[in-house]
Amino acid sequence: QVQLVESGGGLVPAGGSLRLSCAASGRTFSSYTMGWFRQAPGKEREFVAAISWSGHSTNVAGSVKGRFTISRDNAKNTVYLQMNSLKPEDTAVYYCAADTSRSWPMRVGSWGRGTQVTVSS
Repeated sequence: QVQLVESGGGLVPAGGSLRLSCAASGRTFSSYTMGWFRQAPGKEREFVAAISWSGHSTNVAGSVKGRFTISRDNAKNTVYLQMNSLKPEDTAVYYCAADTSRSWPMRVGSWGRGTQVTVSS
């Protein structure tokens, strides 16, 4: 089981930016597919972005394409989600996810506890 700890959430006005970070445990982080999901109140959890173990492949949901960027630093066991031009509809709890099987598309095996992002209008 991979331990994941998110940080970087908060309250931001519409049009603002935030960068989420997710620190992962494990000596083989560089072999994990990593991703971000979000869940707004009253809605199902949805996919936001994923990045392959090498960082060479990324996938971003259409609703955030062009605004959000996923990246990783394998030396720091950390994956990031840079969120720009934030909209009120981006308000949600954002969850980090890990897939230790190197699948692509990813198959989530571990979840973080989430970090709240609130975008005010």
